[in-house]
Amino acid sequence: QVQLVESGGGLVQPGGSLRLSCAASGFTFSVSAMSWVRQAPGKGLEWVSSINSGGVTNYGDSVKGRFIISRDNAKSTLYLQMNSLKPEDTAVYFCAKGNRITYSTYGRDYRGQGTQVTVSS
Repeated sequence: QVQLVESGGGLVQPGGSLRLSCAASGFTFSVSAMSWVRQAPGKGLEWVSSINSGGVTNYGDSVKGRFIISRDNAKSTLYLQMNSLKPEDTAVYFCAKGNRITYSTYGRDYRGQGTQVTVSS
C-alpha cells in the first residue's frame, strides 16, 4: 500500500523559512521521480518542483531561486526547503509520485494528505 506522509508545515512570517518532509513507503522510492505540488485556498493543484531518480531538479517559475527540493533514498524521504517565503506561498503542500507531467496521471492514490503552510505577519 502506497503511503506518503508530509510534515513540517506551519505558520511563518514573510521572509521566513520552512522545511517540509515526506516519508514514502509501499513503492520503490529510489527509482521514482517525485514532486511537490500545492493547493491554495479556492484554487486547483499547482506543480511546485520535481526531482528524478538521478537527482535532477526542476522548479516552477514562482518558486525558482527560493525553494530547494532534495531526496534521501536511504530513508525514502523527500524534502522541500522553502526560503524567502511570501504570502502567496500559502497553501496545502502535497508530495506526489511522478514528475511535472506524470504526477497528475498517478492521481490521488500516489499523493499524501498534505501539510498546511501559512505565510502571514
